Amino acid sequence: MTTSGFALFDTAVGRCGVAWGEHGLTGVQLPQPNEAQTRTRLLQRAHAELPEASPPLAVAQAIGGMTALLAGQKIDLTHVELDLSRVPEFNRGVYAIAREIPPGKTLPYGDIAKRLGGVELSRDVGQALGQNPFPIVVPCHRVLAAGGKPGGFSANGGVKTKLKMLAIEGAVVNHTPSLFD
Repeated sequence: MTTSGFALFDTAVGRCGVAWGEHGLTGVQLPQPNEAQTRTRLLQRAHAELPEASPPLAVAQAIGGMTALLAGQKIDLTHVELDLSRVPEFNRGVYAIAREIPPGKTLPYGDIAKRLGGVELSRDVGQALGQNPFPIVVPCHRVLAAGGKPGGFSANGGVKTKLKMLAIEGAVVNHTPSLFD
């Protein structure tokens, strides 16, 4: 068994990727416009040259959970082990809170900021979520702007991808399409 590697897998939102190491997942990648770009972006997130390999059991189970979640099942991914060694301390706190949000539910940036010290940290929360190396497992798509608006989303497709993921989970979002959607 390979102690580190990566694999691509199909989901309802497209072909995703996952990278792993000795201490858990090192990266998750939402679909890019094509498979080659997904692979490249995943390896950039993992900060390593990794072999494409068959995932070990824990990673295969994580893939199964992500696939089921993106197919509309209310799957809890909080058990998935993440290697947070390259993640800044503040971001770890943001990700821990985001992981508590169940499928189909949302939480405003400001609520996470308050739990971390004050609403004035809302922008920092948004930046941390924009740097999230583990989308799906750290469900940054469940964090919304004030008033239940979707806010930003750094994945390919931007807010459309975020709204699609939330719709699959059955979450209600206050979204009025703009010229840029």
